[in-house]
Amino acid sequence: MQVAVVTFDGFNEVDSFVASSLINRCREDGLEAFITTPTSHVTSMNGVEVAGQRPMEFLTEADVVLIGSGVRTRDVIADDKLVDRITLDPARQLIGSQCSGALVLARLGLLDGRPACTDQKTRRFAEAMGLSVLDTPFHADGNIATAGGCLASQYLAAWVITRTLGEEAARAVLDYVAPVGENADTVERALSHVRTADALRTGTAYHPAEA
Repeated sequence: MQVAVVTFDGFNEVDSFVASSLINRCREDGLEAFITTPTSHVTSMNGVEVAGQRPMEFLTEADVVLIGSGVRTRDVIADDKLVDRITLDPARQLIGSQCSGALVLARLGLLDGRPACTDQKTRRFAEAMGLSVLDTPFHADGNIATAGGCLASQYLAAWVITRTLGEEAARAVLDYVAPVGENADTVERALSHVRTADALRTGTAYHPAEA
């Protein structure tokens, strides 16, 4: 299973690298993430230049697509030629956004009728596009998820791993990267968001006390 972590010029390093790093801890189980870029190289908001691992055309074959955020996301959604290269299929793919990446999903019409999560700086732009923004770090509706706040990228990654490999795989990854002494809290906090989203997807009740 292949994951495209879409990364534009001006990207936020935390958003792209944390998600891809956590997911790539599952390579041996067949889940692998690739930094996917519109040009051969992109430069982060802090001047870090990286080479893309996959071109935008990779989106059509990826099983999961995560749209990262950055300081130029509004330029991205204003570029019709670039937007036309973002071909997604929510019936076949898991699709997620991190922070301002929600603007891209909105531009593609994938958040119509859905509430979304984003960061505080992006909120007013999201609302101007007609989105209902939640005061939570993570929300998923079927095969589409949004995360708000840089460190919420761990929730997005946990959602991807849980939906593709199962909760135990996500638990193992989260437990490994958690701050020492905070393992249980870190794991349960992330998985509680994912379980709540899954309960909404399947129509089953989720009671945290039973987790």
